Amino acid sequence: MAVPRHTMPHGLSALVTGSSRGLGLLMAECLVRRGCRVTLLARDTDELVRAAHWMRERTGRRVGLVPCDVRDPDAVAEAMRRTAEASGGLDVVIANAGVIQVAPAEIAGNRAFRDASATIFEGALNTALAALPYLRRSPVGGRLGLVGSVGGLLSVPHMVPYSCAKAAVRALGEGLRAETAGSAVSVTTVHPGLMRTGSHLQAEFGGQAEAEYAWFSALAGAPLLSMDAERAARRIVRAVERRRPRLVLTPAARLASVAHGVAPDLTTRASGLAARVLPAAPVDAGAATRGTMRQGHALRVRRGPVWARAARAAGSALNDRAARRYNQRRPGPPTSS
Repeated sequence: MAVPRHTMPHGLSALVTGSSRGLGLLMAECLVRRGCRVTLLARDTDELVRAAHWMRERTGRRVGLVPCDVRDPDAVAEAMRRTAEASGGLDVVIANAGVIQVAPAEIAGNRAFRDASATIFEGALNTALAALPYLRRSPVGGRLGLVGSVGGLLSVPHMVPYSCAKAAVRALGEGLRAETAGSAVSVTTVHPGLMRTGSHLQAEFGGQAEAEYAWFSALAGAPLLSMDAERAARRIVRAVERRRPRLVLTPAARLASVAHGVAPDLTTRASGLAARVLPAAPVDAGAATRGTMRQGHALRVRRGPVWARAARAAGSALNDRAARRYNQRRPGPPTSS
């Protein structure tokens, strides 16, 4: 009996970028559990090796590993070629690689915008263009997934470089979906809201870095605002499997997306009010301060009222746990500020 086109038969070849940790690693696990032959692609070789051990412990299955910087189109094309050659083709590709910078735009500076665009947008573009020829040859019809963000549907204060790059991913997904319409290839663009992936440790923070780290890690782990990462990964893979054109995850993200579509001026004003309670850019910030970012691994919130530090600790507890579970922590003792 023929397999329905919206389901994925066992034995498909799948590749996920940015899959050495966090959401990418969890999506790769979902594909492994669906019987796919999965290749993990990321630029940190040590993280990839740890991810392979993680996958073996969780699923009992081995995965392919390809160190690759998605910002380099030639390297991505070569990674696709090697994976297709080793696996007998490519049937599923999910572009997930990204970076997160948290700071006022004037403090983040031009470099943060360039880095976000190169990794998030150009990384997705390089992945999509390199993957499409192989996906078109898939005997079951190729599936391409692009991971955007609710930040690409409406701009988030203090995450403007990220929002700009994710907005470009949204446009890319919609355009490729239209251009592949009528073919055997499907394109699914996913816009998650906050998820408990432990990404606060990998994100970069500028300006009042400790304060920026505090609000981001607390909100990203708040149960009522954020989503369990494993559940999010399952829903994303299911959307790609069923060839859905678009998926917006978390009720808060869906509400924000609808509100922005219906009343963009109102949501922009609301974002402006939210921005007023976020850490202000240092008044003495000079040229040397702009573009200076510190990674979450190196930050500890030691200042501020006891109640504020306690609230952050409570709000980020689930996210800290996710960091331990999903390969977000670096081996060895953390660096202190």
